[in-house]
Amino acid sequence: MSEPSTSPLTRLVCSLGFWIFALGLALSFFAGRYVAPTWQVQKAALEADELNTALAVPVAESKLWAQVGVASRSVPMTEPELVYQNSTTASGESVVDYFQLSPRRHWGAWSLMPALVAVALCFITREPVTALSGGILAGALLMQQYDITGQVLIPELGTKRAAVILVLYLWFLGGLMGMWSRNGAALAFAQLVTRVFVRGPVSARLVAWGLGVAFFQGGTMSTVLVGTTVRPVADKEKISHEELSYIVDSTASPIAILLPFNAWPYYVQSLIFLGGVGFLATEADRMNFFYQNMWLYFYAIFAVTFTFLLCFDKLPFLSPAFKRAIARARETGQLNRPGSKPLMSRELESADVPEGYRPSVWEFFIPLGLIIGISIGTFIGMGSAKVLWGFAAALVVSFGMTLFRGMSLSDAIEGFNNGLKGVVYGSVILLLAIVVGQISSNTGGGIYLVDLLGGKIPYWLVPVILQLLTMIIAFSTGTSWGTFAVSLPLVMPLAWSTAITGGMAHPELYLSVCFAAVINGSVYGDQCSPISDTTVLSSMATGTDLMDHVKTQLFPASVAAGLAAIGWTLVALYAG
Repeated sequence: MSEPSTSPLTRLVCSLGFWIFALGLALSFFAGRYVAPTWQVQKAALEADELNTALAVPVAESKLWAQVGVASRSVPMTEPELVYQNSTTASGESVVDYFQLSPRRHWGAWSLMPALVAVALCFITREPVTALSGGILAGALLMQQYDITGQVLIPELGTKRAAVILVLYLWFLGGLMGMWSRNGAALAFAQLVTRVFVRGPVSARLVAWGLGVAFFQGGTMSTVLVGTTVRPVADKEKISHEELSYIVDSTASPIAILLPFNAWPYYVQSLIFLGGVGFLATEADRMNFFYQNMWLYFYAIFAVTFTFLLCFDKLPFLSPAFKRAIARARETGQLNRPGSKPLMSRELESADVPEGYRPSVWEFFIPLGLIIGISIGTFIGMGSAKVLWGFAAALVVSFGMTLFRGMSLSDAIEGFNNGLKGVVYGSVILLLAIVVGQISSNTGGGIYLVDLLGGKIPYWLVPVILQLLTMIIAFSTGTSWGTFAVSLPLVMPLAWSTAITGGMAHPELYLSVCFAAVINGSVYGDQCSPISDTTVLSSMATGTDLMDHVKTQLFPASVAAGLAAIGWTLVALYAG
C-alpha cells in the first residue's frame, strides 16, 4: 500500500524555514511589546562650512548634551540637535566647535532580530524575496510599526535611493542590456575579445579581473559594468557564474579603497574628526589619513590578490561547493547549478538579433565608453560621479545607433522591453534589501554591537574586535557606508583614548590600525552579505543564483579576513 502524499501545507509547516520565520516574528513581537529600548545620544563633529550655523544652539541650552555617551531609557527629544561650544586652542586662539547630537535607540540583542531572520532565511530557503520580507516584518514588529505598508514600505521605498534603483537598475541597466542582447553588441564584443585576447578560462578571468581594477569607482558601478561586459566572454570559455560573480564582487569595494580616486575618502573623512588631534583637524588632513593608511587595508589587498590567483587556478582557499562549480562548468558546460534560480531572466541569457541585422562591436564600445567617460569625467570635474547620466546617455545612444543601422522601431522596442523584464526580479530584491538594511539601522543593531566594546579588552585585541563587529554590522545591514556612519564616530575616540591612556609608543599607528580594521571589516561584511546591493548586483549582472554566489565566495573571503586580522594584531603589538 502506497504512503499518502504529503500536502503542500504540511510540507510548509514542517520546513525549517517556516519555523524560523514564525519564531522570528513571534520573538520580535514580544520584544517590541515588552522590552524597553535603550537610548544613546551620539555626538558628531561638524565644520562650519558644512551646515547652517544659525540653527545651532549653545551647549548650555542643549536638551541632549548632558546625555551624550550615557545610556538611558528616554531622551527629551528624538530629532537631531545642532549645538556649538566655544573653546581655546593651545596657542590661545578662541574657536567655535559645532556638533550634531543624534538620539539613537536599540533593544539590546533584540536589535539584531531583523537581520538574523533575513540572513538565516536566505541561507535556509535560498529564496531572497521571502527572506528579506521576513526581516522587514521582524523589524516592523520590533518597532511596533504594525502598518507595514504605511509605516515601513512606503517611507523607505519613497526615498531617493529607492528611486535610483528603479531608474538606474530597472530602466537604464535593464534597457541597455536588452538593447545589447537585441542588436548583438554584447555577442560581438565577446567574439572580438575572444579572437584578440582570450585563449581559454585563464585569460577570460583575467579580463574580468582587469576590468574590475580599471573600474575603480567601486560598489554598484563596478559590479554592473564588469559583470555585463565580461559575462558573454566568460560564458564562451565555460567559466561558472559562481567564479565570475566572485571576481566581480571582490574587485568592487575592495578596489574602491585600494584605488580611492572616488567618493569613498570624501565620505569617510566626514566621520573621523577628533577634537584636539592635529593630524585630523582639517578635511585635507583627514583625506590624507585615508590615503596614508592604504598599506594597512589588508583585507582588500588579500581579496584582490585571491581573485588574481583564481584566474590562474592557483587559489588554494576554495570551498567544496566552489570546486564543484568550477568542475561542473568545465566538464559539462553548465554555468549555473542545476535547480538554481539566477537573478537574470532568460530574456538576457543570449543574443536575440532580428534576421538580417548585422551586429557591430561599436554598438557595445560607444555606450560603454559613455558610461565610463561621463562617470569619471563628472567625478574629476564636479567632484561627484554622475553614473545616472552615463547610463542614460548610453541607453539613448544605443537605441539611436540601433535604429540608424537599420533595425525596425518595433524590434528595438521589443529588445528594450525584454531588458526590463530581465532585471525585474533582481530589482525587487534590491528594493527589499534597502528596506531591511534601513530597518536594521533603525533598530540600532550596530550601536548595540559597538557598545559591547565597553568592557576590558587588551589593546592588541581591539582592532580584531572592531573588525568582527563591523563585519557583523555590515553583513546584517548590507551596507559598508552605513556601517562607517555607525561605527567610526564611536571607534575613533575609543582607539585614540586607548592609545593615549595606555602610553603607547606609536599612538597614531594604533589609531590607523583600528581605522583600517573598521574600513575593511565593513567592506567584507558588505561584500559577503546576501542583502547587500553589490552582492545582488554581482549575481544579477553575471546571471548567478544569489545564494550560490554568497556561499561560494564566503570561504575565500573569510580566509582573507582571517589573514588580515593576524596582520592588524601584529601591527597593534608593534604600536604598543
